[in-house]
Amino acid sequence: MISIREIEQLIAAGVPDASIRVLNEYGDGEHFEAEVASPAFVGISRIRQHRMVYQALGEAMGGRIHALALKTYTPDSWPHAGQE
Repeated sequence: MISIREIEQLIAAGVPDASIRVLNEYGDGEHFEAEVASPAFVGISRIRQHRMVYQALGEAMGGRIHALALKTYTPDSWPHAGQE
């Protein structure tokens, strides 16, 4: 099992200047939903953005994280701007 805080820390360590929101969809500690915004995403494809996040999560993906619904944004498109 992994905590929301651990997921946030892993993403923050691997994605520069990220704004991160993580939810535990079912409250089971294995199925999560994450939204990540970073200036590093500007000008790169959504696939590459997601790969950056998955790389940051490393071995936790497919292990302690069973499923992750992921949405990525550039800072200009981040729907939660000003809510942090």
